[in-house]
Amino acid sequence: MMKIKEIIYENIPKEANITDICFEGSEIVIYVKSRDFFIRNGDVIKQLVGKLKKRISVRPDPSISMDMEEAKEKINKIVPEEAGIDEITFEPAFGRFTIEAQKPGLVIGKGGETLKKIKSETMWFPVVKRAPTIPSEVVQTIRKVIFEESGFRKKFLNKLGEKIHSAEKKEIEWIRIGFLGSAREVGRSCLLLQTPGSNVILDCGVKPTNDEFPYLNAPEFSIKKLDSIVLSHSHLDHCGFIPYLYRYGYEGPLYCTAPVRDLMVLLCLDYLEVAQREGHKAPYSSKDIEAAIKYSIILDYDEVSDITPDMRITFQNAGHILGSSQVHIHIGEGLHNIVYSGDINFEKSRLFDPAFTQFQRVETLILESTYGGEDSMQPPRKEAEEKLKKIVMDTMKKGGRILIPSFAVGRAQEVMCILSDIPNFKYPVYLEGMLWDATAIHTTYPEYLNKDLQNMIFHRGKSPFTDNIFKRIGSTKERNEILKTNDPFVVIATSGMLVGGPAIEYLKAFADDPKNTLIFVGYQAEGTFGRKIQKGWKEMPISENGNGKRSVLEIKMEVETVEGLSGHSDRNQLVKYVYKLADKPRKIILNHGEEGKCIDLAKSLHRMFKCETIAPKNLEIIRLR
Repeated sequence: MMKIKEIIYENIPKEANITDICFEGSEIVIYVKSRDFFIRNGDVIKQLVGKLKKRISVRPDPSISMDMEEAKEKINKIVPEEAGIDEITFEPAFGRFTIEAQKPGLVIGKGGETLKKIKSETMWFPVVKRAPTIPSEVVQTIRKVIFEESGFRKKFLNKLGEKIHSAEKKEIEWIRIGFLGSAREVGRSCLLLQTPGSNVILDCGVKPTNDEFPYLNAPEFSIKKLDSIVLSHSHLDHCGFIPYLYRYGYEGPLYCTAPVRDLMVLLCLDYLEVAQREGHKAPYSSKDIEAAIKYSIILDYDEVSDITPDMRITFQNAGHILGSSQVHIHIGEGLHNIVYSGDINFEKSRLFDPAFTQFQRVETLILESTYGGEDSMQPPRKEAEEKLKKIVMDTMKKGGRILIPSFAVGRAQEVMCILSDIPNFKYPVYLEGMLWDATAIHTTYPEYLNKDLQNMIFHRGKSPFTDNIFKRIGSTKERNEILKTNDPFVVIATSGMLVGGPAIEYLKAFADDPKNTLIFVGYQAEGTFGRKIQKGWKEMPISENGNGKRSVLEIKMEVETVEGLSGHSDRNQLVKYVYKLADKPRKIILNHGEEGKCIDLAKSLHRMFKCETIAPKNLEIIRLR
């Protein structure tokens, strides 16, 4: 730290009047009293970044910043009314404020002129964010926690930065990765990446259907030695056990994109609610989820960040769900490079662009294998979309109702985009609670959607998520009211496999009418209600509301399955993804797939690309170097 400070003082003119130099994680922040240097410092800081090879930000010393209420009045005068400012939130500990607006481009102004004016007249560091089209309670709660804990976070981030940059760098004699979950199975993803100086967890999930957790009792894992958690995306099988680590003593950073953090909170809170409703003991509480928020560090795609003295990461688009990332891990000074795919989709979908492949160096690829088997082929997405549209319209025309059980994050929004694209579709589409909340988060981060959707939202002012056909069902009373009507409509509801949730209530209401249709748009695991109906069961034992009795539900409604809408790549796409990588890996490790699929894909990739391939078992350790 002393060496870094010396270089900064040598390269920044004394007139800048530096009052503090500290870290925000791997970023260096310089606080100054000079108004002129705070506003105009581009060339000096650019040269300094070149010397230190680190991100650097200049912030105002509190003594030169305008009073918060005066600054708020000034901003509202400078920014045109049509920008639609929703909220201005100050973080005095960081010398910055955040402006949330319906049209952030008008806050920034042509060539950034409006933002520069705000900065020069208020002497605060401005951050501009797009206000969500659909308000989200989860997003508001998270932002409230972040702002309320800004004093704590400033100390935490500075301490973390000192640890990363001041620690004695050990010689990297070995690199190894241990599988604490997701090896030859789907669920509880949890990988432990280790060097002599670092211990990093990649994902930490659960198996929601039977509450199986990662092997954190493995001898190589110690929560006291854990340096960082890196989260690829927010599905429960990847994030659902992260709050447990904070419950039992972890006080380090959680790295992910902003939408991944927000969706993780939504899904983990729902996980707790389901456990409570079903009388199960949850492994953590809402306080532990709040701790994960406090310690979170948000990175955008392409943003390089040191996470330990010998590791730096970069997130790239995975094409799977909102904010989902492949994690590129650079170890040492060019010693070894790993790409952890997380869950990927290597084709353009209604929501996302295909998974990124232009990694400049990849020695080891850790690749998912959900659909890695020889028989795991999916129909073309266009064909799947047309099939879904036809089933929906056929049912609507005969006056029926449709139930689409869906995962709350990803699949539901994909189906929404398809339905909103049906010409002259005027039938209501009802969304139950968590689906609406997840959709609201999608409207908060449109920059993570594909280029076509961004163009539609940013330049044409249209969004499929705010189409008038979509209606929120926020209570049992509202649900009962729509069930009393005789009009045709569509319901998208959780759970996606009919293992609980509001989808079961709609199934009970719709099952005995042959005009109605049940449409499966996602994978149905063995043993679930969904899988049994999909196999052709016409009578299902079902518990009655709260009285402990069971009755038989007759399935007279039509049952359809639409394949090809998955957020995972199928076998052909996984092979194509490896083929398209800019740098061919020397070693490919297969995980996140049933045993046969992992082994089969490993054999095929070895034959095709002439590299070492491994399909490890849980608790196996692989030395990478």
